[in-house]
Amino acid sequence: MTKTVLVTGGAGYVGSHCCKAFASAGWAVITVDNLSRGWRDSVRWGPLIECDIRDGTRVRGALEMYKPDLVAHFAALAYVGESVTDPALYYANNTAGTLALLESMRAAGCDRILFSSTCASYGVPQHVPIDEGHPQLPINPYGWTKMIIERMLEHYGRAYGMASVSLRYFNAAGCDPDGEIGECHEPETHAIPLMIEAARSPDRPFTVFGTDFPTLDGSAIRDYIHVKDLAQAHLLAGEMLIRQGGVHVFNLGTGVGTSVLELVEAVARIAGAAPAVLYGSRREGDPPKLVASFEKAARELGWHPTNSQIDFIVETALRWRDHPSAARRSSH
Repeated sequence: MTKTVLVTGGAGYVGSHCCKAFASAGWAVITVDNLSRGWRDSVRWGPLIECDIRDGTRVRGALEMYKPDLVAHFAALAYVGESVTDPALYYANNTAGTLALLESMRAAGCDRILFSSTCASYGVPQHVPIDEGHPQLPINPYGWTKMIIERMLEHYGRAYGMASVSLRYFNAAGCDPDGEIGECHEPETHAIPLMIEAARSPDRPFTVFGTDFPTLDGSAIRDYIHVKDLAQAHLLAGEMLIRQGGVHVFNLGTGVGTSVLELVEAVARIAGAAPAVLYGSRREGDPPKLVASFEKAARELGWHPTNSQIDFIVETALRWRDHPSAARRSSH
């Protein structure tokens, strides 16, 4: 029988790529999104229910109508800087929004959820690579909202039997290799789209924040994972939840770090033009190196990041940048 997944935030960057992965595997896909930061034209694999996850009446109605085997929860605000200047917005949307979703799920008898979490819950790393047992000590409200949700899922599992998987992403990057969907934020804060823009438009330079880190070239090192690999991990985790239930946490990264200056070189190599670059001071709280251990996901989910070579990530992002849908959004 066809399995059904209800995807909150399915019009967003990672959510839309996961919708495609589920649909490609034969699942029926239902998207719930208020379109505050997502894109209507990214909803291509099933119906869109345009509402906020805090609208319990409509969310419960969708759950009762479609009876999903699984909820995949991506709906969240995700700008670290914004979370610092307006934490109330983040706690209301991310944390209270998830509480409302969980209560709608309980009322509708839906008891399996995949949660889009983040490595920001770890804070400044005490060791690298970071495994799931690393202490969670967030240094910004965004990271706190995600960590609190993970605790909520543990408690809902213990008290109500709700099964969950929390997937802690490192740096999501790249775009659908088929060019159907891609990455576009307003404002854009992710490094690769900004570097591509700086290569195309020298009057819009990319700022390297910090060249005095204790790394080989002095710039910060991050673990970039292709969004298609993230989507595949969600599919595998969803199938595992249906088979066995439980409460689980997995890191999603590559185990390989790429420095900001190495990323600039990769964009120059693939784009055929060097990004215009400015050099700024370190941002407060920026750790020198964030790299994941994905051994647990490999062992328990059978997952490996097979699409996350940095040149391929940049190539797919560049291809999307030239796609008509991306052009329409940039002029939006």
